Amino acid sequence: GLDFCPYMVSVSPPRSLALGQQYTSLGSQPILCGSIPGLVPKQLRFCRNYLEIMPSVAEGVKLGIQECQHQFRGRRWNCTTIDDSLAIFGPVLDKATRESAFVHAIASAGVAFAVTRSCAEGTSTICGCDSHHKGPPGDGWKWGGCSEDADFGVLVSREFADARENRPDARSAMNRHNNEAGRTTILDHMHLKCKCHGLSGSCEVKTCWWAQPDFRAIGDYLKDKYDSASEMVVEKHRESRGWVETLRAKYALFKPPTERDLVYYENSPNFCEPNPETGSFGTRDRTCNVTSHGIDGCDLLCCGRGHNTRTEKRKEKCHCIFHWCCYVSCQECIRIYDVHTCK
Repeated sequence: GLDFCPYMVSVSPPRSLALGQQYTSLGSQPILCGSIPGLVPKQLRFCRNYLEIMPSVAEGVKLGIQECQHQFRGRRWNCTTIDDSLAIFGPVLDKATRESAFVHAIASAGVAFAVTRSCAEGTSTICGCDSHHKGPPGDGWKWGGCSEDADFGVLVSREFADARENRPDARSAMNRHNNEAGRTTILDHMHLKCKCHGLSGSCEVKTCWWAQPDFRAIGDYLKDKYDSASEMVVEKHRESRGWVETLRAKYALFKPPTERDLVYYENSPNFCEPNPETGSFGTRDRTCNVTSHGIDGCDLLCCGRGHNTRTEKRKEKCHCIFHWCCYVSCQECIRIYDVHTCK
């Protein structure tokens, strides 16, 4: 499973992302690594050695979960989390499905992203700006500002998230692969950001630095990877240390997955009906889009059960006028909307 200190705590034997309620207000209180249940010894050591970056590790997992919920907002599985449970996604991540693949990738990317950002903001004494990506400046610009050290963020995410993925079984191999795919996305999306200097904003001189993209770009990219994830089969090998499981692409005709692709080897439940065993909440009462023919449309999202329609009054700002200088005045209008929900 994927377990991050201190936002995440492990629940064994089910191997799922888990979250202790007591860590949601992290940053406002001291972190006691020993009080976080479920950490493997390597994670406990890491937590103690790098205590000051643990709040950004937690922030990164939170970021990953929020992005997951944005990306899946119109799908049958919408990345639902359960407040009153240690396993925040319920049993959904117990199976080696493409949903598990996405959650591992986005959470690992979130940790790398948040740690990188907080280092560049100077919140920690053990990391800072990146000085070794300098290289010669380009035409009309020079190096300046604070380049974000994504290599350090990726290192932290790898050390922490992969610490528990050390078993010789197929699920560990899958989790390690997807964790790394998420982190690689951060490195692939680094770009130059520049600022103009000169009289009244003229661009006589530009200073540039390496920056991460908006996290939304990472989410969009990994969502595409979810849609095109590679199905694998498990192979057993006899090695000196005993039996080892590895993954091989199921279909030889397709090109094998690269390190940037997501992999899975178990089929997803359909998520149409509630099922406590699979962790499906079903789609009853979910809002659907009556004009869409996609998965967010009432036909597909409601799994053929049909939908109910009700009207809803909403207060909105309207007839806004800009006054010189400088404020905007608006009236309040009541608009009536049709809301469609699955039966």
